[in-house]
Amino acid sequence: MTSAAEVMVEAGRLAAAGKPYALATVVDVRRPASTRRGDRALIMPDGGLRGWVGGACSEPIVVREGLRALADGRPRLVRIAPPGRVDREELAAGVVVAESHCASEGIVEVLVEPQLPRPLLAIVGDSPAARTLAELAVVIGWRVSDEVGAAPDAVVVATMGRMDTDILEAALLTDARYIGLIASSRRAGVVLGELGARGLSEERLARVRSPAGLDLGPGSQEEIAVAILAELVAWSHRHSGGGPAPDGGLAEAIDPVCGMTVAAAGAQDTVVHRGVRYWFCSSGCRARFESDADRYASAAAEA
Repeated sequence: MTSAAEVMVEAGRLAAAGKPYALATVVDVRRPASTRRGDRALIMPDGGLRGWVGGACSEPIVVREGLRALADGRPRLVRIAPPGRVDREELAAGVVVAESHCASEGIVEVLVEPQLPRPLLAIVGDSPAARTLAELAVVIGWRVSDEVGAAPDAVVVATMGRMDTDILEAALLTDARYIGLIASSRRAGVVLGELGARGLSEERLARVRSPAGLDLGPGSQEEIAVAILAELVAWSHRHSGGGPAPDGGLAEAIDPVCGMTVAAAGAQDTVVHRGVRYWFCSSGCRARFESDADRYASAAAEA
């Protein structure tokens, strides 16, 4: 996949499947450079790059910034240039400056935009509240399913006494981060008691929000749907972004040859020397390291 058209076709496929990716678009080039305006690439959560944004001089930086964008959910304009070629004081706020140590002295600007799938909301039930909630969720761009088995981000059980216990149990066995039950406090207590008798732990049962939705006081079924949607929107804002790596930050490393920060995810240029793994921005830096590994390793350890 090299053409911008092919990249956009793949982007559409990923979006339709609800898969996250970052779209990188070359918006400006000051030659010499191996890319041109309009070139595009996709950065995947595993660090893979599909497309073309300038080869080894740009790709490691674009991958790094793409993974950062997926983690924080924010786009960024990245200016890639040789050391000393960018006047930082002239840059607009928010522009990321990345130094390239390639032989080329060109400057490339790349817009990196995270494309995070909208939450998938499973609404089970055919009550007026369920139908209204489904309509409203689609209006704000959420994906909606009528069954629990579709790996949802959030589940609302609106079966109104019909198989509440079975549906809620199925929801609790998913990784959904929001699970709401439309029921009175008394009915919710009965359902949770039945689930506890089935062996579900208190920790698991504590995930259930019932009555679901913000407390707006007594209201109609349609108003209940509005209250639930408001709670879901607030919840989604608290959980927006791709999220950090399990250790609390992105897996990044410093190239011991050129000093560039590179993303460890998906990196192809790595070397294990004396039991320690090193990551590189390109095969050129890796080759230089291998030619005098002890010296570079010692310098990296002292840094």
